[in-house]
Amino acid sequence: MNPAAKLGTVALGYIVAFAVASIAVAVRVANTSGPEAQASSGMYAFGDLVVFCGVFGVVALIPTALALYWLRTHRPFWLGLSALGVVIAATGVAAAVLFALGRQAVEASPLAIWAAFSVLRILAAPGFAVAFLLAAVLAPFSVPRFAFSSAAAAEAAVTAYGGLVWFVL
Repeated sequence: MNPAAKLGTVALGYIVAFAVASIAVAVRVANTSGPEAQASSGMYAFGDLVVFCGVFGVVALIPTALALYWLRTHRPFWLGLSALGVVIAATGVAAAVLFALGRQAVEASPLAIWAAFSVLRILAAPGFAVAFLLAAVLAPFSVPRFAFSSAAAAEAAVTAYGGLVWFVL
């Protein structure tokens, strides 16, 4: 398969993922439209966003896996992508630490404000964990494989921390 066909296949996969996620949100909106949805429209809109991102993320794993598989021979690509993965994982750990420190901060302090925003990064951790795990499985070289495995473990730890704080404690 030539490079243009590979690129087209991956792009088509992402378009399909977008369409499937849009359909999932449309079904959710059709099933949740009522007085409760009107009274809490912001909460329902955030729920729609979570559904879209979740469905898109799961369906987009297929074209992403194809793209990574086709790029297996390009060592500089893997080294750069794995370095980016480690940096992204570090932001997740930083968000978790910031959230832990900011929970006890004074309400209007800068630390408390940053802690409030860190929740958004913590919510993205499960998706990053799955993506880094996929990259670790498909990585053809040992250094990127170790970097992606470490990044996936860090994101899993951030996910576990978020789940523990929000649902257990």
